[in-house]
Amino acid sequence: MTTSDTPPPPSQPTFAPADDGYADRVRASFGRQGMLSTLGAELQNVGPGAVVIRLPYSTAVGQQQGYFHGAAIGAIGDSAGGYASLSLMPADSEVVTVEYKINFIRPAEGAVLIAAGHVLRAGRSLTVARVDISCDGRDVALIQGTFTRVTLTR
Repeated sequence: MTTSDTPPPPSQPTFAPADDGYADRVRASFGRQGMLSTLGAELQNVGPGAVVIRLPYSTAVGQQQGYFHGAAIGAIGDSAGGYASLSLMPADSEVVTVEYKINFIRPAEGAVLIAAGHVLRAGRSLTVARVDISCDGRDVALIQGTFTRVTLTR
């Protein structure tokens, strides 16, 4: 097969949120995230089924060789997938992670990590999302995660 015969990558699905106030709800939930606040993460963008989280480098999120620590990469990646999933849920919902798999592609060396999460499939209770994580424009990791809807009781 030649390069011209290679099929294009699948396009990202488009979704309609179940709640018109999804963006405000995602931002409010993000604001209650103690872990992300401690790390210094920022919610950069929210759309239906898509979220971008930004994390500037500091020694608090670095490891001994000066790279971003894998746990910090996992934390913002997990959150980007979870919030992308939450953006499609009804107003009385939150999400929790069922599982995720992370592949580290190269050391995350640079000034800023970006975790761009997007939903691949949204079900009534389970949602699957992919998160592409880059550092200064270079891919450093990817996550595929499954998130489950939980109904708020407060």
